[in-house]
Amino acid sequence: MHVPDGFIDAPLSAATGVVAAAAVAVSLRGARRELDERTAPLAGLVAAFIFAVQMLNFPVAAGTSGHLLGGALAAILVGPYTGVLCVSVVLLMQGILFADGGLTALGVNITDMAVVTTVVAYAVFRGLVKVLPRRRGSITAASFVAAVLSVPAAAVAFTLIYAVGGTTDVSIGKVATAMIGVHVLIGIGEAAITALTVGAVVAVRPDLVYGARGLRQKLKLRVGGELVDVPDTAPVAARSHRKVWITGLVTSLVLAGFVSFYASANPDGLEKVAADKGIDAKTEKHATADSPLADYGVKDVEDARLSGGLAGVIGVGVTVVAGSTVFWVVRRRRTDDTSPVGTGV
Repeated sequence: MHVPDGFIDAPLSAATGVVAAAAVAVSLRGARRELDERTAPLAGLVAAFIFAVQMLNFPVAAGTSGHLLGGALAAILVGPYTGVLCVSVVLLMQGILFADGGLTALGVNITDMAVVTTVVAYAVFRGLVKVLPRRRGSITAASFVAAVLSVPAAAVAFTLIYAVGGTTDVSIGKVATAMIGVHVLIGIGEAAITALTVGAVVAVRPDLVYGARGLRQKLKLRVGGELVDVPDTAPVAARSHRKVWITGLVTSLVLAGFVSFYASANPDGLEKVAADKGIDAKTEKHATADSPLADYGVKDVEDARLSGGLAGVIGVGVTVVAGSTVFWVVRRRRTDDTSPVGTGV
């Protein structure tokens, strides 16, 4: 659902840019409360994983493919504010390095793919977790439903944006029907990937999943007539994240560097609808179309498999570094704000 340059007119592109900037600013502040010893080291990895899985287009209908958006996955793993930042980092890297998603449409893409998906998914997820039994399977089930709904929600948001600022004169009703229809199918794929990933992490390290916090009730002992919490024998902060981080990074590199070669070559949902309904008539050339990594290939590398694999590996590496840097700075700001010096005059 990466919107290219030329789909949306300049005034609305600028307006969504303001919305996106405000959302990122709010998320930077909110992420300070979410990022701790458990989530901070993994947030950059989540961004890199989303980048890798977005390269794996899967078929959803005749001549149409879909790929992960990632808002639900990021929100559940590391928190909604941090989730918005994760997807925004991915979109920024894709737009600048790989000419995927227009630069003038960056505000549209962040608003639609990062903000809408994350907000909708996490709201649905939290609502379900409150009514479902307190067990790990409930986290996985809630993740599935939240992810399913987040994708057509993004399709609705795009349709509304296009209805206001679209650059071609087409039937919005037909666009809405086509967009929502195909993205309901894509949502099923999104839900499967999200539920499998969240379920896998919850199974081995539920303490690392933001959405699973409070899943286990603390043991209590009666001391002097009062119930007190039993201290953990191995504090969460002291438990190593290294194995999870390495496993996640290796998985991301394999997916982007090898598995991506076997992804569907069919146009994704937005591209297919745009071509069928004529909303791509005024698409503009991407500002970084001549980038050495444009279209997820390495310039001057003739072998398609090697070119795509190298581009994927570079993308994962750049994204994990960029994301980790952002979240380290945010985490550092939280530490500074809560230190004795930071609370002085």
